[in-house]
Amino acid sequence: MSAPDPVVGDLTEGEILARILGRFPPSRALLGPGDDAAVLAAPGGRIVASVDTLVHGPDFRLAWSSAWDLGWKAAAVNLADIAAMGARPTALLVALAMPDHTPVSFVEGLAEGLRAGCDELAPGAAVEGGDLTVSDTLTIAMTALGVLDGAEPVTRSGARPGDVVAVCGELGKAAQGLAILFGRFCVDGRPVPIAPLPGDDAALVDAQLRPRPPIAAGARAATHGATAMMDVSDGLALDAGRLARASDVTLELRTTALGPHPADALAGGEDHALLATFPAAVGPAPGFRVIGSVGVAGEDPVLVDGEPYDGKGGWDPYRDWDTGSG
Repeated sequence: MSAPDPVVGDLTEGEILARILGRFPPSRALLGPGDDAAVLAAPGGRIVASVDTLVHGPDFRLAWSSAWDLGWKAAAVNLADIAAMGARPTALLVALAMPDHTPVSFVEGLAEGLRAGCDELAPGAAVEGGDLTVSDTLTIAMTALGVLDGAEPVTRSGARPGDVVAVCGELGKAAQGLAILFGRFCVDGRPVPIAPLPGDDAALVDAQLRPRPPIAAGARAATHGATAMMDVSDGLALDAGRLARASDVTLELRTTALGPHPADALAGGEDHALLATFPAAVGPAPGFRVIGSVGVAGEDPVLVDGEPYDGKGGWDPYRDWDTGSG
């Protein structure tokens, strides 16, 4: 008879950390985990930093996501923010707030998902530190760091009239996956475990639970001359509006370039594709596809097929978290 799986309340902070860090290769930082702070080399002397939080309830449901899934997704969404600046991700700092009855095996699985996400999406990036605390609600807070390798950061505010609008990555599939989860695996408003799904539906659910943003494409876009860029996390139309307002331009999108489900592409969230603009004379970077053009600023920041977008869809955590729309 095997020993029962310990829970985090049975162990010390040091013992939990050992189980997490033991799942990562030796640190490549100048000073890695174990001190009050990590010391990281910064080629070019500039660090790109971002922070994101995943909270049980609004951001994920344990009935649908395994520990490995959560680790992977936490890595993916944070690495995408660094890539969207044209930077190369180098390190993650992870803070876990967990109920004390959380199984230690869950924490180990989350660490393994984090490592797998880094290894596949951003080779060379690793967890270099963080924090542990107790909470009634499982929360994963992460800081991502990256370097520019001599390039300039690509912001949201550099798009210019005449540029082409392009995207790298999938659009709309994560929203379709979420619709499957809420439509088939929710009873009386409560999530239930996922049953086996046919291949196409399983791929859509994968896009929601285990996104694969094109991390390396961010630095390629910067080298290629991208004038503006951002991570599409809250829906193409919503995020395009943010880029348009930051740049004081209008983004004119074409539904014919958005795939077989343009409504999902426009309104869905959590795709973590990269939206960028490039000078027309240069064209999009390899891996990007043109979906529209940049026009002069007008009354509406986003036009779809020449008409103002009605603004519906997209993910707003203060509006949507309890409705199943994000």
